[in-house]
Amino acid sequence: MRTVRMLTAGALTGAALLAGAAAPVLADSPSSSPSASKSSAAPTEAGTAFRTAVAVRQGQKATASASSGDYLYWMFPADAGQRPTVTAKVTLPEAASRHGASTWRIDVYDGLRRRQPCMYGTQSRSAAQDAATVDLSCTLRPTVAWADTWSTDPLPGSYYIRLTAVSLPDTDRGLPFKAEVEPTVLETGGAHAVDGKLSTPLGAKSAVEPEGGWTSGWWTDRWPWTAAGGLLAALAGVAGYNLTRGRGRPTRVPPRA
Repeated sequence: MRTVRMLTAGALTGAALLAGAAAPVLADSPSSSPSASKSSAAPTEAGTAFRTAVAVRQGQKATASASSGDYLYWMFPADAGQRPTVTAKVTLPEAASRHGASTWRIDVYDGLRRRQPCMYGTQSRSAAQDAATVDLSCTLRPTVAWADTWSTDPLPGSYYIRLTAVSLPDTDRGLPFKAEVEPTVLETGGAHAVDGKLSTPLGAKSAVEPEGGWTSGWWTDRWPWTAAGGLLAALAGVAGYNLTRGRGRPTRVPPRA
């Protein structure tokens, strides 16, 4: 009975740990990151280069008015374990003033200004002459806390958004348009956790911080899973010992002289 009580208590403890560890994994569902605080006004302009990029919070929608052919830049933070997605909407000039189709594109760069590939999304799209808007999106790979210097893995820090028309009739350059961009993130939990971390997020001093500040991978839900696995292994060892050790010398066998 003692062994049964130990196994029952251990099973309940392991179940509680596993239930707690599962909570961060459920965060990898199709829901956006917490919005920026209501006291922070959304940007209504964009930069024209990396150095003048306008900072945007996670979940905040930035707008800007510009001329066709301009390069627009924004920046936002992404921490370890987050998978960023950038969406953009371009409101085109009046169709009567345009002279042909145009192609629009968004690119996302990390704090080292390396262009990051999109896992999925419509990064570039052509618009017919009579189109009113163009919708673009780019979902990056999950951000990791640390990577080798030769690797192109996305690291914690500032990320830059660049929006521009890559194909445009010369007569349409300079026509006014409006742009909206919104960076969001999903928490991926410990599925992409790695050993090590950066001493400082890339470009962290020049960007707004993520909601709750920079963590850079100090926590991962692998810890509870590891603890639960160790506990279950110890309980299995105790149960195996109790099942195989026997009950000692049978009473019918006389002791040795």
